Amino acid sequence: MGIPVKSLQSGLSLPVYGLGTFMMGGQMEPDTSEDGKYIDAIKSAIGHGITHIDTAEVYGGGHTEELVGQGIADTDRSSLFITTKVGSDSMAGGYNAVMKAAEASLKRLKTDYIDLYLLHMFPKAPIEDVMRAMNDLMEQGIVKNIGVSNFTANRIQVAQQYTQFKVACNQVEYNLQAREAAGRGLVEYCQQNDMFLTAWGPLHKGILEHGDMLQELARKYAKTPYQVALNWVIAQPNVITIPKTTSAGHLEENLGTLGWELEPEDMAKLTNDFPDQEKVSGRVPLGYERDVPA
Repeated sequence: MGIPVKSLQSGLSLPVYGLGTFMMGGQMEPDTSEDGKYIDAIKSAIGHGITHIDTAEVYGGGHTEELVGQGIADTDRSSLFITTKVGSDSMAGGYNAVMKAAEASLKRLKTDYIDLYLLHMFPKAPIEDVMRAMNDLMEQGIVKNIGVSNFTANRIQVAQQYTQFKVACNQVEYNLQAREAAGRGLVEYCQQNDMFLTAWGPLHKGILEHGDMLQELARKYAKTPYQVALNWVIAQPNVITIPKTTSAGHLEENLGTLGWELEPEDMAKLTNDFPDQEKVSGRVPLGYERDVPA
């Protein structure tokens, strides 16, 4: 079964389920000790029909992009959708640093274009300088689509002011427990403004399976708690997800999320009554108190 696709009015389409790569090849410094395992995981994901692969220049100090490049080497590039991100340190250098960062990512990924290029955080450098680089990358064909990560709605509006190209995506932590994106209206904002919200960490470090509500619904649908949790995420308009998966067994379990739907009353129950909902992300808070005028 192919991965279902969601489409924006702008024409951009993305699979509802992609592969995240954070911690493959190190956290913020390179770790080459398990390279073979991660390359195999990327190849396995592609073999299971996954075409969207998400990474970032800061993951593993750039080594994760290298692993992605090796993992996709034997696959027709046109069949894949590669997302990567320019990090805070690069953006701090303004226009020239962003252009150099994109070039470095291309070399590590061993590709000549990036399907979706994200600002990993709101930049410390003037946003107009950073967006000027994003505009030039788009005009040169190096980048096909632009987006952001860990942005508030206000900051998306600010970034959009400095580009003629559509900011197509905002990538944030979002799952049954981490609800800051919904509570602050960010999910609704993306839905109303023809943007994808890409949910990272959709299984909240694996603790979701212990919830009684998930166990009950898993029994009802003859699914696993993880499958129910992921189904809740991707059932929402404009929302897609990118779990990190290195185990073939976990990947196959996650793909069991696809091809069925939660009943509306169960969606509402999970949305409204799931216990211990976090109003602020415990991993990457969006920081509304630091918003800038739009």
